[in-house]
This record gives sequence, C-alpha cells and structure tokens, in this order.
Amino acid sequence: MQFSSSLLENAVNEFAKLPGIGKKTALRMVLHLLKQDAKQVNHFSDVIAKMRSEIKFCHRCHNVADGDICSICANSVRKKETVCVVESIRDVIAIEGTQQFNGTYHVLGGVISPLDGIGPDQLNIESLIQRIAKEQIEELIFALNPNIQGDTTIYYIQKKLQGTTTRITTISRGVAFGGELEYADEHTLGRSLQNRMPVEKYVNH
Repeated sequence: MQFSSSLLENAVNEFAKLPGIGKKTALRMVLHLLKQDAKQVNHFSDVIAKMRSEIKFCHRCHNVADGDICSICANSVRKKETVCVVESIRDVIAIEGTQQFNGTYHVLGGVISPLDGIGPDQLNIESLIQRIAKEQIEELIFALNPNIQGDTTIYYIQKKLQGTTTRITTISRGVAFGGELEYADEHTLGRSLQNRMPVEKYVNH
C-alpha cells in the first residue's frame, strides 16, 4: 500500500494496530476523519486521550470506573451479597446486556493458564478471597469461559474458599464448551445465569 503522505501513512499504521483492524479498514477510518470538521476530529482525539489518562479501575471489583468505585458497586439497588466472577471487563458488558443479573462483579483480569505463563498471583484472585472474608457474600457465581483454563481457575478458587459459607455456583452449559462469553447471544447468556448450578457438579462433570 503506497501513500503520498507520511502523515497519512503514520495514521493508518496506528489504526491498524487496533484488534480486528486491517490496513484497508484503517485507511477508510483515516480518510473518513479527513473529511470531518477539524473540531470533530479534535474532540474525537480528546475523548480518547482523556479516557486513557483519567479512567480508573474499581477498588472493589476491578471493573472500569470514573472514580475509585464503579457505578455498579456504587448502585444501592444492586445485590451486594451476590458476586459474579468474570475473566474480563468485556464479560461484564456482555452479562449486563442480558439484563438478567442484579448483583455485583469481580473481574479477575484473566484466567490461570500455565502454558501462557499466567499463574494465580497475576490475577485478581487474592482480592476476591479478601472480599469474601470481609463482606457478607452469600453467593459467588463463576461466569468464566467454558474451557480448560476457565475450569482450572474455578477449581483453584473453589479450593481456596473451602470452609466458607458462601454458596458457589457457575453458569450452566448453555454456553458451549470452548466458547467465549462476549460472543454468546444475550438470550443464551441470560438463561445460563438463570440456570446456574453448584460448582461442585460443574468441576467434577
């Protein structure tokens, strides 16, 4: 792909670094921005810069937030005694889209994957254990991707929580094994939440 402007080429190269964006799509985006009013483009860049510099992560659940606590944890209507454990922020967004869950979340920031060099210490597992010890958590729902890494993470955390009175469940197999939550349709994901099962039956299945 040949460019008559190094400025254009640099912009295309930066957009092409985004996931799922190839050079042709990046070029369409950059050319679209060139057609826009300068104020609109400046506003676009300001919003991105402000997001990157000012966004925070919730001290309680590790979800994205504008302050120290995210809007979900701060919502008095949410059931604080029910916590849904997810791998990533994308999964929070996916579950929220089902409108079937009114509890709070805990974002692990990944799953245990020895082959990828990811161990328990690199995830937000210890803060989850401390949270259960400090708060009156009645139910912990695992909503991790149904694959080997997800199962390993569930098994590890379940062992760490032995002796607690917290009910531990997981979403049902409405989400196919090997699938990813963010790509599941809202109906399937919502039914999986409603039909959750005790985690002992899940990990020993």
